[in-house]
Amino acid sequence: MSLEFSRATEVALPATSAVVGIYPSLNLADAFSIRLPAQASGDPGVLARHLVAHQPAWIGALTRLRDVLVAGFGLKTAVHLATLGGEGQPARIGIFRVYGSTGHEVVLGEDDKHLDFRLSVLCTAGPGTAQRRLTVSTVVHCHNLLGRTYLRVIAPFHRLVVKASLGRAARVGWPPAHAHGDTA
Repeated sequence: MSLEFSRATEVALPATSAVVGIYPSLNLADAFSIRLPAQASGDPGVLARHLVAHQPAWIGALTRLRDVLVAGFGLKTAVHLATLGGEGQPARIGIFRVYGSTGHEVVLGEDDKHLDFRLSVLCTAGPGTAQRRLTVSTVVHCHNLLGRTYLRVIAPFHRLVVKASLGRAARVGWPPAHAHGDTA
């Protein structure tokens, strides 16, 4: 696979993303982008599911460690979030609640007592163009000292997780467009 299709790079928050301006103030805002091959799906929900399903194994270990450390503070754990969903509940992709979806973007996230966050999975440049990109953007709004402290600790890991997830999903191979009813 060409390096151009497997390396995520840090970019500015896309101005067209639904997460821009969602909170009155931000304690973290970042975005990472990767080029999509022409034959890859352009459906942001399909791409988000692929990202979650193909994360590197070390991310699961890091998440389990995080759960142990934050459980004593009464924060939501990944184990708890994984049990949510189902009939009558908001849709979820992995542990993330789906807050909105369009033909080119899905917005995921969670609200908790220490902070709220939104994660955008945005496919830009549309079907049929040679330079389609998938951009994962994160915005975080902290409510208190616990949230700001938590964010200071996890922010460096967060950036590694997003970049590694994009790279791994690309190496595994993006789901093809024709398999999901969309067009490349």
